[in-house]
Amino acid sequence: MGGSVNGKVGMTASPQAAPEVAQGRVDAAPGYEGWEPWRLAELERDRFSGRVGMELVSVSDRVRVWSIDLPPGGRLPFHRHVLDYFWTCLSYGRARHHYGDGTILEVGHHPGETKHFKFASGEHFVHDVENIGDCNLVFTTVEFLDSENEPLPLP
Repeated sequence: MGGSVNGKVGMTASPQAAPEVAQGRVDAAPGYEGWEPWRLAELERDRFSGRVGMELVSVSDRVRVWSIDLPPGGRLPFHRHVLDYFWTCLSYGRARHHYGDGTILEVGHHPGETKHFKFASGEHFVHDVENIGDCNLVFTTVEFLDSENEPLPLP
């Protein structure tokens, strides 16, 4: 179930390895312990959402480009990654990620930080992003439409 993450270190993009990808601190073991009922309901509702950013700023026959600008306390709801993609952080900040397997991570981010993900056919992971810092957390995400998996429909 593991796709490779392109970059300095090759890693898998499977849900089980998502904590490794983010290189953060694991706050809860898999199993949804301590998850609020509303968060579990959102995970169930949005686990097939292809909306991987806040605003779709550009689409071509090759890519989708998304912007994410989370104010302190702001969240990007659960969404599913199935396409090869990368994100670049444009600000300093801290994020908490809840993954579809129950893992919770807290991660520090900095301008220029970039992560690349590649998915084999049928692979994916699901997560949300919550800004736990005291300033806006800003990312650009680029999805490649010619990936092994078909793009998910957008609302």
